[in-house]
Amino acid sequence: MLNRTHLIDTSESAGHSSGEKPGTPGVLVALRDATAERHELLHEIMPLSVDSVALRDYVSHLAILRDWLEPLEAWLQIFNDGPQSPALPPRIQRLALIDADLAHESVRPQDAAVMALPDRVRPWRGAQSAAYRWGVCYVIEGSQLGGAVLYARLKQQLAPHPLAYLDAGRDTLGPRWRAFIHAMAAEVNTPITIAEACRGAAEAFDRLIELAQRPAGADCASIV
Repeated sequence: MLNRTHLIDTSESAGHSSGEKPGTPGVLVALRDATAERHELLHEIMPLSVDSVALRDYVSHLAILRDWLEPLEAWLQIFNDGPQSPALPPRIQRLALIDADLAHESVRPQDAAVMALPDRVRPWRGAQSAAYRWGVCYVIEGSQLGGAVLYARLKQQLAPHPLAYLDAGRDTLGPRWRAFIHAMAAEVNTPITIAEACRGAAEAFDRLIELAQRPAGADCASIV
């Protein structure tokens, strides 16, 4: 298995950059605690957790992420506050990057067969509060940090594929993450809003786990 590549950056330096005082529980600490078991489970079940990663594993990884992100991104676009505020860094075009990687000439037809899974995407029906969306976006933004680590480990192994999704914005991911958690901590700072953020993060994780565990070709069940 790859060396425990984290979906979410849980470093202490990330926590301190959020504006929280060291040792003071806040939204970032609560989110880590609320999602820790789900986070560890994803280490075990995502396609890139195998000992010897092949391009078909990357394609399978992208297919799962696409089925997860497509309804989330469509739902998030209807808001303009909280994590969707125009004051935050521009949204990464994740679906376009995934589609470009899936269409790359190095992807063979037999590798791409995993993409032909029917009826897996359903609209996301989560809570509309900004706090809930901060929790959802905590998972999405954190996954990009994990992708940067994967890129460094796999870029030579899976060449000539460019791994554009994993490579996206690597030079600015640190400042982007710090801006995100600073803005989140400023808005999500009461027991009620922190609990709502944790619910959003947990449900986003649960949907990704559901997709990663589903047998190929399985029909999609209703989601939150």
